[in-house]
Amino acid sequence: MKMLSLEQELKGNAYPGRGIVIGKTPDGKKAAIAYFIMGRSENSRNRIFVTDGEGIRTQAFDPARLSDPSLVIYAPVRVLGNKTIVTNGDQTDTIYELMDKQMTFEQALRTREFEPDAPNYTPRISGILHIENGTYNYAMSILKSNNGSPDACNRFTFAYQNPAAGEGHFIHTYMGDGNPLPSFEGEPKLVGIPNEMNAFADMVWTSLNEENKVSLFIRFIDIETGAYETKILNKNK
Repeated sequence: MKMLSLEQELKGNAYPGRGIVIGKTPDGKKAAIAYFIMGRSENSRNRIFVTDGEGIRTQAFDPARLSDPSLVIYAPVRVLGNKTIVTNGDQTDTIYELMDKQMTFEQALRTREFEPDAPNYTPRISGILHIENGTYNYAMSILKSNNGSPDACNRFTFAYQNPAAGEGHFIHTYMGDGNPLPSFEGEPKLVGIPNEMNAFADMVWTSLNEENKVSLFIRFIDIETGAYETKILNKNK
């Protein structure tokens, strides 16, 4: 698979929607995560990321302007032991709760499907990172409507064992802007990951469409120790 420029992928798409990047730094020492949200409506744009334990959650920037919390207020990131879960919806909680009951990532997501936001039927995208005894692997999932039809849910899981240094994978909800919004197609995109967390955050944030971007979460996790650093950027301040 050809490695793409994450910067160019973001700059070339005015509305990728919500996106997850997972990979490993070039020095091989850290796992890297990026999760961003965008919005076209006032309800979607009226949000910020805030820390919540070892994870984060979305929160209304102005509670008085929050019209419908159902698909915009959730915990995108939660930590379950040596696993870090990142998703674009409340399936984070589903994965956390069912994996805590010894189900797998894929089994947990079998209980969910795409979002009920006709006519878009926004895909649910999810990722999980597993770091243990100096080893690291991750998986990504997309649950999407059948070519825009809500009658069937197409389920795809991509697992990456012992990922290569300097490489990551990028999955997002929409191919671009439109009405209805066209769902992501194909495998997660192969992209490069830098060594420096702040540089990674700055690149992603400045590459996202200025009008539509809302919030960004970045985390680098030391593969040997499990210690992590986090950076959050919010357009609303």
